[in-house]
Amino acid sequence: MANVAAYNRKVSGLLKKHGLVTDEQSKALSEKAQKEGLLVGTLAVGEDLIDEATLLGLVSEDSQVPPLDLDKMRVDMDGLIEQNKGNPPMTEEMAKFYCVLPLAMVGDYLTIAVANPYDVVMLDDIKITAGKQLLTVVSTERAINKAIELTYHAKEQEVQSFMENVGNDGEELTVTEKKDEEEEHDDGLEAQGEDSPAVKVVKTLIMQAIQKGASDIHIEPFEKRVRVRYRVDGVLHEVFNPPKRLEKAMVSRIKIMTDTMNIAEHGKPQDGRFQVKIGGRAVDFRVNSLPTVHGEKVCMRILDKGNLAGSLETLNFEPEVLKIVQRCIDAPYGMVLVTGPTGSGKSTTLYSCLRAVMTVEDNVTTVEEPVEYEIEGLNQVHVNIKRGLTFGAALRAILRQDPDTVMIGEIRDQETIEIAVKAALTGHLVLSTLHTNDASSTISRIKDMGIEPFLIGSTVLCVLAQRLGRRLCKNCKAPMTPEEMPSREQLLEVGYRPQEIEGLVLHKPVGCSLCSAGYKGRFAMVECLEMNDKLRAIIVKGGSAIDIRACAITNNMVTLRRAGLMNALRGVTSVEEVMRHTVGEEVGKEEKPAEKKAAEIPAA
Repeated sequence: MANVAAYNRKVSGLLKKHGLVTDEQSKALSEKAQKEGLLVGTLAVGEDLIDEATLLGLVSEDSQVPPLDLDKMRVDMDGLIEQNKGNPPMTEEMAKFYCVLPLAMVGDYLTIAVANPYDVVMLDDIKITAGKQLLTVVSTERAINKAIELTYHAKEQEVQSFMENVGNDGEELTVTEKKDEEEEHDDGLEAQGEDSPAVKVVKTLIMQAIQKGASDIHIEPFEKRVRVRYRVDGVLHEVFNPPKRLEKAMVSRIKIMTDTMNIAEHGKPQDGRFQVKIGGRAVDFRVNSLPTVHGEKVCMRILDKGNLAGSLETLNFEPEVLKIVQRCIDAPYGMVLVTGPTGSGKSTTLYSCLRAVMTVEDNVTTVEEPVEYEIEGLNQVHVNIKRGLTFGAALRAILRQDPDTVMIGEIRDQETIEIAVKAALTGHLVLSTLHTNDASSTISRIKDMGIEPFLIGSTVLCVLAQRLGRRLCKNCKAPMTPEEMPSREQLLEVGYRPQEIEGLVLHKPVGCSLCSAGYKGRFAMVECLEMNDKLRAIIVKGGSAIDIRACAITNNMVTLRRAGLMNALRGVTSVEEVMRHTVGEEVGKEEKPAEKKAAEIPAA
């Protein structure tokens, strides 16, 4: 601090005036302060003669400057720099020299915290240097010095805090897949070793994401900052803002960990994968980089085998849906299709179906891009388009391998669907996924891909449309009070049936230390369209998706909204969560029009 003599005289007098120290103690404090160039108030607090709050009150009352507890606030230095046309209102060196801290700025007025409000020369110097009118508040030397470190080194402090808060319980994270030695690297990051900041941050991000049960990690560069978000239970949460200077090193580190990505290439998207071992289990990561305006955005999808369902029963489908699925996968031939957006659990459902049909007597083969989970007992083929191994080429080869069951990761083109239909017609059970919004529109999608309607009716056994909703936390969920419950009209509008409304009690999210905003974990909402003679007749006659849906609803098809509402009725989730994933299609309002439309279609 600059001139402290006036401050020490004032504070010594205040301590004696209020009887807080004896003459001997006051003399000893003054001598020590003069000898070591320290503040009398700081020495008095350090020797437990007074507490910090008392010192702050004394100085504030005497100087007529309002007090401020800096321990209870954080200064937005980025905001101050932006307000001050890209420059900090004062440098870190100046703040430390005078023991002051800039707090806020409005127009030409700068608010600062000072430990010595009596030093008018210091205040004039700051006023001239900053070019602002000053508004002062008083704090303590300790609090200001601590706040200076937090304010001017916020990113470093955030990185350190983030890394310290990941308790790995002695678990070590090891990367088990590396880049080929032949590939060139542009910055020699391997030589930085495990102690480089980028390596430590990436390792910490991966460990924390696995511990939180995240499904994706997003590293997003912006002009002045980098944002890291985790997708937990289907919802993105911002968790960290690493320093902008670490961005390129972090991206390069992730590329080095993969098997195919080139760190010298920044102008085009790249894909790769790697595997880590933590806590005795292997976790696979699929990595994609995307060039953006301010750098490369990286998305890492986490494929944890520990989260893979073991059997169909563990998926918690509606009982009637589970019966249909089991009946269809027990069939000797035909197609079972699962639809839904990315991340809706389609692969998990297919793998569970495969587990149900896997026996020593059956030859089960999959063709995927990429192979998401490696499972013992499955013959899994990884599509490689660059080498000519497309879905179509792989399927043709597989059909010459005497298969019983074939799983196709995704049907994307006409060639693939044609081979899949031929396989289903020639005595094979085919499981696959399609990207459609609901079960009935899947039939129209297959027709648009060039398959004759009579072949669709002959091969498709059932279509599942799937979404993943968030479960209410079992620890904190609470029943709605009568005042919070939706009205009868609202419940009917949502899709509940009149007989279900009487005595209905819905639950709401609350939030606790064990969950995220009242939700923890996810469950599957599944719409199941099972083929029957009426539906086949509609398909062969060229009926639309609306016709197919109308007929299916009259035959008691469980729709997406209905599956969600039943889970809300059982207290598994909230109605708001069901509404977030489904559209207004529902049973209470649409059964009558569906019956009428179905009646207009000739029976088989």
